Amino acid sequence: MPVSLDDLNQMTQDAFVDTLGDVFEHTPAIARHAWEQRPFASVAALHHTMVAIAQQQPAAAQLALIRAHPDLGSKTKMADASVQEQAGVGLDRLNPEDYDRFQQLNQAYTEKFGFPFIVAVKEHTKESILQSFEQRLHHSPEAEQQTALAEIAKIAGYRLRSLIADSDC
Repeated sequence: MPVSLDDLNQMTQDAFVDTLGDVFEHTPAIARHAWEQRPFASVAALHHTMVAIAQQQPAAAQLALIRAHPDLGSKTKMADASVQEQAGVGLDRLNPEDYDRFQQLNQAYTEKFGFPFIVAVKEHTKESILQSFEQRLHHSPEAEQQTALAEIAKIAGYRLRSLIADSDC
């Protein structure tokens, strides 16, 4: 159930982290640090703060954040938000051929970059995700890490909008 921004601003740190801890996939430390910068005048300000915290993390922490995301179209355990996001574009009901294609691309991508392919699926269709996979496999590791972090920021924005009743971002 969505919570108001006023309620978020008044929460204890533990309640705030319980509410927003998975906005950045399995990385509640970002919400823990964001709580220290309350009150937030808007959801956009909260999102900006959380993205800035993620961007200011050391390289190893950023890589851990990227690696916390599940492979697209996989049947592994993932955060509830990831399940819903992937289901929204049909990645939870792939036919055998598409499932195999996603698994091949996931494997090739992870072998090249050392982390999973990340895309804000709410902005895509199954077909455009596959096309993006193909294109991004040609990127450099540095460029792809920056792309992954930018996609994570988009995902976080979508997740905040779904969690906060008076969302403005």
